[in-house]
Amino acid sequence: MTTEGRGLHTHVLDTLGLAITGGEYPEGGVVRTDEVARRFDVSRTVVREVVRVLESMHLVQSRRRVGVTVRPAREWNVYDPRVIRWRLAGNDRPRQLRSLTVLRSAIEPVAAGLAATHATPEQCAALTEQALGMVATSRGHQLEGYLRHDIAFHRVVLDASGNEMFARLGDVVAEVLTGRTRHEVMFHDPDPAAVTLHVRVAEAVRERDAARAEALTREIAVGALQELDVLAP
Repeated sequence: MTTEGRGLHTHVLDTLGLAITGGEYPEGGVVRTDEVARRFDVSRTVVREVVRVLESMHLVQSRRRVGVTVRPAREWNVYDPRVIRWRLAGNDRPRQLRSLTVLRSAIEPVAAGLAATHATPEQCAALTEQALGMVATSRGHQLEGYLRHDIAFHRVVLDASGNEMFARLGDVVAEVLTGRTRHEVMFHDPDPAAVTLHVRVAEAVRERDAARAEALTREIAVGALQELDVLAP
């Protein structure tokens, strides 16, 4: 597929994904592929490829003589990063953010405790580097720079846990942090207490203190939930 073709594919996929997750196509609603092709002025091949991707996310299903229909929301692959991104862009953003933040609060403290046991010296160094990067970008409205370090920090924690299931949640956490920033569901400058907690987590992991690493990460999660109470009630 050419660069232009990939661009068209992505545009159609994002538009339909947003429409489905946003309720424009209700459960059981039919997505008419011929209308999609005309609307976006794309080939049926592009539409078929988009439908295949949406099927892989369990957003739609294709049935002979019925066509492409929207599946119930309970069947969607809610862990797919693109589904998360689309849902965060819709009207249900506050509930979606809270759901994902609760998930993080259940997983990340345990992952941090495990990281204190399993992290390699290189991972310990990477955690410290990203935590210091967060400190350096936490003032002066440098949210994009802060976001890069924040995502990298949490990826290292999940990877360093030594649990492959936790590690696979790195993309999920990245989408949550990105969505929170892109949709301005955080303060212009990050909470200084939260930034300091990240530095202390890195220290606890480096010092192999599992209980402290878990407790400090739980504090970060509680703070994130409290921010949502203020910014996305």
